[in-house]
Amino acid sequence: MGLPWWPGSLLCSSCGDGRLRWALGPCSHRKMAQEEGVSLAEVRARVGASHGITDLAPKLHFYDSWAPDYDQDVATLQYRAPRLAVDCLSQAFPGLPHDALILDVACGTGLVAAELQARGFSQLHGVDGSPGMLEQARARSLYQHLSLCTLGQELLPSPEGGLVCLTTRTNPSNLRYKEALEATLDGLEQARVWQRLVAWPVDRWELATSELEVGPNTLTEGFISGIVYLYRKVEVTQVEGVRSNQQPPVGL
Repeated sequence: MGLPWWPGSLLCSSCGDGRLRWALGPCSHRKMAQEEGVSLAEVRARVGASHGITDLAPKLHFYDSWAPDYDQDVATLQYRAPRLAVDCLSQAFPGLPHDALILDVACGTGLVAAELQARGFSQLHGVDGSPGMLEQARARSLYQHLSLCTLGQELLPSPEGGLVCLTTRTNPSNLRYKEALEATLDGLEQARVWQRLVAWPVDRWELATSELEVGPNTLTEGFISGIVYLYRKVEVTQVEGVRSNQQPPVGL
């Protein structure tokens, strides 16, 4: 969410739970979870609880306490957002330079950085509102810079240029948030601040965590759906008289 830093930069973020994970295959995820004694039911309960917290302070406290177990939990749910987001970027911009500066917003434990590094990207900066998550991210040694920043409460650096990649769930329990997000994105487009390049619906997003997430479009394997958005931030000099500090709403 938020905005890239300077021309040639790229921003990656996910909405909804605001996190991205390692690019491991589903079988590897399930095996790791079983070896460490974590049941799918336990993970679903924990992730479902995070979706139900809407106030900022308890949300951040929850992520602080969740940070040590976060990677294992999202792996158990076979969360595919990081690979899908980077696939979207790679297909839309196959010539994107590997030294492009990437601001990873709501970077969590650094899972998206691992996916990006695997594709050759090396200039990675991250921000997150949870000190616990940043501690885990720092231990990976993948970011050149990490800082504490709460999206929606503090302004991100937002000069002209760059790409913005966002993801969110499209299952029934997240539709109100998705509608609010898209209303904000539409407003940015109408103001000629952002230009939509891609809106890519995806069926197999992650395993559902509760019956509230299940809808008519849920696959029999238990996966919910999601979507990847890719925008280009319009040069400030091209948008005379338009302020560019709008930001999408904070994820639920």
